[in-house]
Amino acid sequence: MEHHWKELIPVDRYMVRSNGILHDFDRKVITLLYQPLIGSRAFSLYMTLWGELEQHLSAEETTHHSLMAIMQCSLKEIYDERLKLEGIGLLKTYVNDKQDPKLFIYELQPPLTPEQFFTDSVFNVFLYNRVGRKKFQTLKQFFSVPAIDESQFTAITRSFNDIFYSVHPEQMVAVMNEETKKDLHLPDGYEYMRRSADTYVLGEEVFDFDLFFAGLSRQIVPKRAITAKVREAIKKLSFLYGIDPLEMQKIVLSVIDPAAHIDIEALRKAARDWYQFERGEELPQLSTRVQPLTYRKMENTEPKTKEELLIKQLETISPRQLLIDISGGAEPSLSDLQLIEEIMFQQKLLPGVVNVLIYYVMLRTDMKLSKAYVEKIASHWARKKIRTVKEAMELAKKETKKYQSWATGKEKKTVQKTVRKEMLPEWLNMDYSQKESGTSEEVNLEQKRRELEERLKKYRNQ
Repeated sequence: MEHHWKELIPVDRYMVRSNGILHDFDRKVITLLYQPLIGSRAFSLYMTLWGELEQHLSAEETTHHSLMAIMQCSLKEIYDERLKLEGIGLLKTYVNDKQDPKLFIYELQPPLTPEQFFTDSVFNVFLYNRVGRKKFQTLKQFFSVPAIDESQFTAITRSFNDIFYSVHPEQMVAVMNEETKKDLHLPDGYEYMRRSADTYVLGEEVFDFDLFFAGLSRQIVPKRAITAKVREAIKKLSFLYGIDPLEMQKIVLSVIDPAAHIDIEALRKAARDWYQFERGEELPQLSTRVQPLTYRKMENTEPKTKEELLIKQLETISPRQLLIDISGGAEPSLSDLQLIEEIMFQQKLLPGVVNVLIYYVMLRTDMKLSKAYVEKIASHWARKKIRTVKEAMELAKKETKKYQSWATGKEKKTVQKTVRKEMLPEWLNMDYSQKESGTSEEVNLEQKRRELEERLKKYRNQ
């Protein structure tokens, strides 16, 4: 099992550098556009590292213990927030683990420009969902300027060679001695400052390109048409709108031109049109997505046990609908939906895995979604790279004692496992209470399980 302390301990040292010069305007972009997506603590970590860089502290190696003191938070929190910055493209991390203690280099990345951010297929929609329509319009206006009709003007800008003149060749030879050549080059071990905003990276597992290409005719859509930019756009649109490879084939075929060129803006519009036709005018939300077909184990399989029945159900229902079902048809609270969307976006957990997490936490915390508890388990599952419902169930069963200690804040003694109740799926028959059979806590847990079973019956009938 991966723990943050296996990668990072307080005495490990770090240095800060940046990918080029960071400007004051970048602060506004990160504060107003990125902060709603990453949260205040990840924002604080970025700004703290930036502050150290501005004070010329990057040349000095500093311990993570000092960073904990400055931010007044635990090392685990720093580690978790660091991962958010890495995932969204604001930080690159390097480590030299051949020395003890380890030495980390935290390279701050400049944010996307407002144009890149607002035209990004994923960021603009998620920002809209985070801040709402009114605030989104205000931000869009703040980061835009009136366009100029260049057709009404004539360019009169002079070129470089119109103004400046080079020295004559004979003068060049006279002064270009060995010392001059040496002065024109950087000393070994140095490099010039640069600036290139690296966007966030979506993993290849987001979209099954093998299945996508398998159903396409090479005469109609040659592989050369799927350039690196088109490929990245396909991944983003698939992630955002929940488009599977077969549907994406149709969308690509609708926008490719006779010269086998795919216009990315046309691809985005076609993806939006597909989504609106399928789901109506409502913008996509992560909490409404369901488990991708690639990661379903019960697809086209008839359940034979109660466990398989539950697996199939959790694979075919969205986290939002699961919350509605559990609450007897009532709409989930905004805070619950935001929590679910945050762990899906930041921890990149798939919908079916999140369903198992909801089911598990509801049983453990008196039918409430405890934010700290949910985030702690979600972080663990993300590090373990849990991708399927069955994997999540098995890990929940394996680590139930540890998760119970997280919920109560203290370790409990291990006792004999309780007897399995035939009414329940096998994976839920865990030693939740860590007490002898027949205790009031066990009875209450049994009652909660039965309630969840009843509330989800209608989907089983479907």
